[in-house]
Amino acid sequence: MNADDRELLDALLAGEHRALARTISKIENRTPGYRELVSELYAHTGNADVIGITGSPGAGKSTLVDKLAETYRERGETVGIIAIDPSSPFTGGAVLGDRIRMASTIGDMDVFVRSMSARGTLGGLSTATADAVKAMDAFGKDKIIIETVGAGQNEVDIVRTADTVAVLVPPGSGDSIQTLKAGILEIADVFVVNKADRDGADRTVQELREMLHIGEGVSFGGSGHHGADTMADDGTEPTAGTGAGNEDGGGNTDANAEAGPSGAGDDTDSPPEWTPSIVETVATDGTGVDTFIDELAAHQSFLVDSGTRAEKVRERYAEEIRTLLREDINTLLETELEEAGGVEDLAEAVRTGDTDPYTIATEVLSPVAACLEEAAVQAPGLESESDADRH
Repeated sequence: MNADDRELLDALLAGEHRALARTISKIENRTPGYRELVSELYAHTGNADVIGITGSPGAGKSTLVDKLAETYRERGETVGIIAIDPSSPFTGGAVLGDRIRMASTIGDMDVFVRSMSARGTLGGLSTATADAVKAMDAFGKDKIIIETVGAGQNEVDIVRTADTVAVLVPPGSGDSIQTLKAGILEIADVFVVNKADRDGADRTVQELREMLHIGEGVSFGGSGHHGADTMADDGTEPTAGTGAGNEDGGGNTDANAEAGPSGAGDDTDSPPEWTPSIVETVATDGTGVDTFIDELAAHQSFLVDSGTRAEKVRERYAEEIRTLLREDINTLLETELEEAGGVEDLAEAVRTGDTDPYTIATEVLSPVAACLEEAAVQAPGLESESDADRH
C-alpha cells in the first residue's frame, strides 16, 4: 500500500467522514490500489449490523430508511446508508440519488448516506457495494442500511451482503404478491407492509400470512436461516409468529423467544430457524418504525444466539472469494481473447464456419488452465477438491 492510501486508511479509522467518502469513491471507481485498501479494512470489520431493505418500486423504501435512520440516531446509534440506484446507460453512475428522499437526517454527520450505482448487476448489488459496507463497518458505523433498486426477484442478491433482510410490500399488491413466492419469500426475515394507513393493507397482511403458510416446511434457499410462519389448521390467525396479528402491528419477538433459539419448537435436531414476521408501518409519520426496529434487533439476537451469524459470515466470504476469482479469471480471459485476435474476429470466424464457440473457448482457456496446473504443482496445498479426490 502506498503512502497516500495508508494516510487515507488511517484517516478513515480515525473517524473522518471525508476519508470514508474518498475510500468508497476509490472502491466504486476501482481506482488502482483499492484492493490493498479493502484488504486492510477486513481486520476492523464485524461490529456493525447490516440491514437490507428491498421491495418493489413505490413501496416507500427510501422514506422508511430515512425514518429508520432518524430513530436509530434518537437511540444514540450511528448509521451508514448505501442507496443502490439504477445505473445510467451513459456514465454508469446512479441516476436517482436517493439522498433527496432522505431529508430527516440532513446535516447529521453521524448519518452517512451514499448513493451507488447497480452497474448492471443482476441482483442490483455490485461487488463494490460489499466493499463499501466494509468501509462503513471499519469506520465504526453501528448500523449499515442497504436500500436496493427494487426490481423484483433479482433482489435476492441482498441476502449475500446483509445480516437481516426486510422486504417491503405496498398495500393492495394483490396478484403481485404471488410473484414474490419463488424468490422473495426465501430471503425475507421481516415483511413490512408500508403505507399501512391505505386501503388494502389488511388484505395484504392476510395474503402474506397465507403465502408464509404455503411455504411452511419448504427448504428455503437464500439466507437459509428461517422457516415459514405458522397458521392454525382452520386458517385463522397464527398463535405464534406473524407479528401483524398483534394489536400494535408488532412482530414475532415473543413467539420466537418462546419457541427457543431455533424458533421451530422442541426438535433439537433441526437446524435453527427464524419465523419471518409481518410489521405494518406508515413511514411518512414514523408509525410502526419502533416495532420494525425491535424486529430487526430480535433477528440480530437470533443470529448470534443460534450461531447462525457465523455461518452467514462464512457463506458471505465464500461468495466474495468466488466473485473475486470470477473477476480475475475474466480479466485473464479478456487478455487471451485480445491476443487471439479479439472477440469480433473470432465471432466472424464462427460465422464463416471456420470454427465454433466451443473450440474457441477450449483454445483460449488452454494457456490459463496450464498456468493453474503449474501453480498446483508448485503449491500442492492449493489443488482443488476434485484433484484431491482423484489422488
